[in-house]
Amino acid sequence: MSKMREVVSTGNDLAAMAAVDAGCRFFGGYPITPSSEVMHTISDLLPKVGGAAIQMEDEIGGICAAIGASMSGVRSLTATSGPGISLKAENLGLAQMAEVPLVVVNVMRGGPSTGLPTRVSQGDVAQAKNPSHGDYKSITVCAGNLAECYTETVRAFNLADRFMQPVIVLLDETLGHMHGKAYLPTQDEVKAQIKPRRTFDGPPEEYKPYGVPQDEPAILNPMFKGYRYHFTGLHHDASGFPTEEIETCRKLIDRLFRKVDEHVDELESYEEFMMDDAEILMIAYGSVSLAAKEAILRLREEGIKVGLFRPITLWPSPEKRMFELGQKFEKILSVELNMGQYLEEIQRATGRKDIEKLVKVNGRPFSPQDIIDKVKEL
Repeated sequence: MSKMREVVSTGNDLAAMAAVDAGCRFFGGYPITPSSEVMHTISDLLPKVGGAAIQMEDEIGGICAAIGASMSGVRSLTATSGPGISLKAENLGLAQMAEVPLVVVNVMRGGPSTGLPTRVSQGDVAQAKNPSHGDYKSITVCAGNLAECYTETVRAFNLADRFMQPVIVLLDETLGHMHGKAYLPTQDEVKAQIKPRRTFDGPPEEYKPYGVPQDEPAILNPMFKGYRYHFTGLHHDASGFPTEEIETCRKLIDRLFRKVDEHVDELESYEEFMMDDAEILMIAYGSVSLAAKEAILRLREEGIKVGLFRPITLWPSPEKRMFELGQKFEKILSVELNMGQYLEEIQRATGRKDIEKLVKVNGRPFSPQDIIDKVKEL
């Protein structure tokens, strides 16, 4: 059995530690509540391992710097909250189109607009699916406890390099500022998971970064290393040169979908808690799942058998498993700190419109009693 590290920390600090342990060597960002500690901590850690952190003039500059670093072959991170994602949206689209790997930590707070800067929310779930305009497939993971603030950030870096695109890690104000004990994999275990980004080592004149099979990501060699290609947000051919040729454009967008859709087995992650004998199904994610588990334990003391399904990869969603659960359970309750952003995906995946919901949008977390009372209404 592997030896786990025991640490006492916060979610934001753990995300920063995870990035460095996963090989991240550049951070570009701008402070914003409640994510600022990610930048604060990584700016201390990166110089010690030969990396660099830079506070840019704004959120847009932050993601631009991170994309540039990634283009040079370096694992790169930016971190923010909902309003910052709104500002980064255009360049998230560029990274999707040009297929530049990048990890984005979003510590969610109340919105829209400036909203509730110091309060908790899960209001960025729909935004994480389509943070920028156009057609592409987002990859979004969501931590549900302190340990996952670390492990899901590590996984995000590996997924970003595997699929050559941005990967969003959702934390929230509760997890980001929660201070407690976490058990983490060792640094050696984390390093063992790191696979080098794919590169082309043939003759430079034969290098076609986007000339790959329809279910595979681009192969982008580090810039300034002897291989030339065109880097653009426009529709492009195998060399990256802009084009409007009908079939080339169709195949490009089709591949941005298929490189994710045909490999969901590498992406899916979820937890099932006390599901074996459950008669009522609850679906919750992120920090809400902590209150949900406590509620389930108390409900079972009263003989009410509830189980929890917790998606960890939110996008693409674990739709096949949710469909199976939709067939199995008569009563399903969705619990979210928004107006039901993931409920729409649950409805789509299960094919059901009769799913109950419990929502809260005043910046306060759910107590276990809130959930207990709702379950008893069912």
